[in-house]
Amino acid sequence: MDQTGERRAVFFDRDGVLNIDHGYVGRIEQFEWMPGAKAAIARLNKLGYLVFVVTNQSGVARGYYSEDDVATLHGHMAAELAAIGGRIDAFHYCPFLPGATVARYDRDSPLRKPAPGMLLELIARFGICRETSFMIGDRQSDMEAASGAGIEGLLFDGGDLDAFVTDYLTARKIIA
Repeated sequence: MDQTGERRAVFFDRDGVLNIDHGYVGRIEQFEWMPGAKAAIARLNKLGYLVFVVTNQSGVARGYYSEDDVATLHGHMAAELAAIGGRIDAFHYCPFLPGATVARYDRDSPLRKPAPGMLLELIARFGICRETSFMIGDRQSDMEAASGAGIEGLLFDGGDLDAFVTDYLTARKIIA
């Protein structure tokens, strides 16, 4: 917790940040961790940050994979992190897409980034301090969602995620 008694958190986009974006990754066999991703999450856990995944999953709306596939993949991620002492405190995703080929997902949603809905729901649910929290994403829509939720957004352009996180935390004097 931070000095105000509220919790601090890191919100991660998934595809292109936590995993290599091979295009509509919805199944375990398609999933490949971004270099340094597991270490970055474990580092943040040890520093007392809650870690959340906030991800648009239009592959569901397009019929490429199901919500059950998303849940299975997220369970796989959680198990691999647990094996190294890391954890994701909550996964939140948006399967909706205007013009979707799967009719029940064909709608606009306040959860779909760049809207901040997923972040706002997690902030309220977990009592998150906006001033000490941040989001890491690989697209402008992630930065817009972070801004809309009142938290700092960090644009990640690939490479070693743990080095990226460590550089940020060092620059902010959160770690020496």
